[in-house]
Amino acid sequence: MAGTIDARLNELGIELPPASTPGGNYVPFVRTGNLLFISGQVPMVDGKPAWIGHLGQNITIEEGAAAARVCALAILAQAKVALGGDLDRIKQVVKLTGFVSCTPDFRDPPKVVNGASDLFGEVFGAAGQHARAAVGMASLPSGVAVEVEAVLEVD
Repeated sequence: MAGTIDARLNELGIELPPASTPGGNYVPFVRTGNLLFISGQVPMVDGKPAWIGHLGQNITIEEGAAAARVCALAILAQAKVALGGDLDRIKQVVKLTGFVSCTPDFRDPPKVVNGASDLFGEVFGAAGQHARAAVGMASLPSGVAVEVEAVLEVD
């Protein structure tokens, strides 16, 4: 079902990737009441993990932000499946948690996770503003540099 958010994605030239399948013993999303929890999404390109490495070592802040943006697109793809194809059912992006694989002295995880936050602002406007955590990690699944999870308010 095409709606306002699909039109906005089209206007921005954004095509959502296919929703990925879980890489472990969990489900890609859980809905309870009016909250939709999207499991952590890693940056995938052509079905393969991308942006392999660590911020502060072999991945720049700009590359990390691009990876976070791809994670945000994957979150939207999962939400579209969870909501029967209707992204207009998203009322508010409530919270993002971004995990950044980085060296111990890397001090800019928030700048990396801005890649995801900025996308939600572009797509949802004021409803894309959210609470957030940006956390540095020693490693992430498949060696990717970024993982992002989300909580969305839906109807």
